[in-house]
Amino acid sequence: MKKLTTFATLVLLLLVVSSFQPSKEKRYAVYAVAFYNVENLFDTIHDQVLDEYGTVIEDKNDYEYLPDGANHWNAMKYESKLRNMAYAISRIAADKLPKGPAVIGLAEVENERVLQDLLKQEPLKDRKLKYVLIEGPDKRGIDCAFLYNPKMFDFDHAELRPYVYPEGDTDHATRGFLVMSGKLAGEQMHFIVNHWPSRAATSPARERGGSQVRAIKDSLLRENPDAKIMIMGDMNDDPDNKSMAEALGAKRKAADCSAHDLWNPWWDTLRSQGVGTLKYNGKWNLFDQIVLTGNLLGEDASTLKYFRHEVFNADFLLESEGLNKGYPRRTHSKGIWVNGYSDHLPTIIYLKKEVK
Repeated sequence: MKKLTTFATLVLLLLVVSSFQPSKEKRYAVYAVAFYNVENLFDTIHDQVLDEYGTVIEDKNDYEYLPDGANHWNAMKYESKLRNMAYAISRIAADKLPKGPAVIGLAEVENERVLQDLLKQEPLKDRKLKYVLIEGPDKRGIDCAFLYNPKMFDFDHAELRPYVYPEGDTDHATRGFLVMSGKLAGEQMHFIVNHWPSRAATSPARERGGSQVRAIKDSLLRENPDAKIMIMGDMNDDPDNKSMAEALGAKRKAADCSAHDLWNPWWDTLRSQGVGTLKYNGKWNLFDQIVLTGNLLGEDASTLKYFRHEVFNADFLLESEGLNKGYPRRTHSKGIWVNGYSDHLPTIIYLKKEVK
């Protein structure tokens, strides 16, 4: 295993809170994997798709996030959004792991430029994070992306698997499934980040996404049966909706999972604990999920194993007063710029591995 990072060393030296320590007899390295829908992280420049000769072949529908657009999205607002998002990302898991997550999946990112600007912000620049983004066919130009800490995650390769509509339908082109592969704690890992069709689309559109991601998972495991897989994203459905529970096949109970099955720890988080990641008409939903293959479950932590999970619902991410008290503090509210963070809350899964 690679030299332990500072945050893992702190865990080993028991400088984290004692309730977070997996065992008094054994020593563990602990890693965090997170997902965050950053809600319309757009720059102020109109996005166009060019061919190899520099000819415009498509205009992205990003007009509401231009200076003369509906949101009057100017440099001041964009820079404030970058600062807010950088601060929020810097705080994810930081109360337990000072260097933050090894891997963070993102949704609603416009392009590489905004990621470059994001990682230059003061709260993040010293971490020297790397990013992965592959432009997809979404009409608005929003994509999924990954941030990762190269001291913890050894990146190998990435690819964008397309979302396939029936009969080659391109009128509803949407985000594909971004697959990133590499090694975490010396073990082969695949991460798949998603942003499934919104609830303005029909439920079968999300069920189709679940089936396609399940097929990707199965193909990765056929290539390497020992690989471990984490599927994350804004699914636009709750854990017990058909797209997640049946099409993707993410199960509620860990005891029901074989090594290649998928377990969804967020099912009980929402239904038993009443905790969610976004709120609509006073009701919590939990669209932002991270599910994992069964080979990440079990008590034998000689290899990477699931430890615990949580919704990151720090006070600064929530409205503290008014009609929206308790809701995620978003960028715009009823068309008015309120200089918040996102309409979604981040989710985190912690993994542990015994240090010999």
